[in-house]
Amino acid sequence: MTTPLENPASTFLLGGEFSVARMGFGAMRLPAREITGPTNDPATSAAVLRRAVELGVNHIDTAWFYFYGALSANGLIRRVLHPYSEDLVLAAKVGPVRHRDGNWGAPAGPRELVAGVHRSLRELGRDHLDLVYLRLHEDDDDTVAERFGTLAALREKGLIRHLGLSNTTTGQLARAQRIAPVAAVQNMYGLLHRQNPDVLDACTQQGIAFVPFFSLETLGRPEPTEPLARIAARHGATPVQVKLAWTMARSPVVLPIPGTSSVAHVEENIAAADLLLDPEDLATLDALSS
Repeated sequence: MTTPLENPASTFLLGGEFSVARMGFGAMRLPAREITGPTNDPATSAAVLRRAVELGVNHIDTAWFYFYGALSANGLIRRVLHPYSEDLVLAAKVGPVRHRDGNWGAPAGPRELVAGVHRSLRELGRDHLDLVYLRLHEDDDDTVAERFGTLAALREKGLIRHLGLSNTTTGQLARAQRIAPVAAVQNMYGLLHRQNPDVLDACTQQGIAFVPFFSLETLGRPEPTEPLARIAARHGATPVQVKLAWTMARSPVVLPIPGTSSVAHVEENIAAADLLLDPEDLATLDALSS
């Protein structure tokens, strides 16, 4: 059983159904620190998963293409956490095609999307997936309806409970919503890279979960060490925790999923859910993008 986080503000009703801790966990770095390797120690990655759940995480983001060599995120999740707790929400992604050698193929068409969902079900040992994201690209406008419709049909069959979009625009979100409800959006977003703020605004207005990925990355920008260190010191926190707390403060629908292959880092990340920044802190951090 997971231990629910005590602060009610740290939970969110995903899809109007699942009460999840707002601080989740991203499984991408469980097989390897980088997508190109080298392979992590499986015992250490298993310990990271166990510790995340012990600390109250009940929203784990994964994908069948998170693998390196013979080690996969889905395989680790099943080995460590199955049989799953009733309150554990597993979110999967489909869209990219990745070959056994690790190389990427063309974006998935309807047949590959169906295969990706069934592969995720097999690897995770589930008869349904709680949430499935369709991963998009900037030039996917003409194919959103067909591809999202493919997943909507699987939802009608009971293989998927809720649908989401990843790497989406507001236009693509609107197109998808004409076909089926969208419970979550997963876009790249963080203190130093605030792409598509209109998508976050749309999610906030509609009560859609906004799940930022790479929220701790600088993406080539210089790290603003002085203000981060100063704010962190005042709160007895770390700069990483400040960045995560700022992200959560952007909207009550924000559900970060920081990933790591370190037990110490997963403890640090999850503790950030309890860090409340004051208005002065937020104003200082907001200004870092200008």
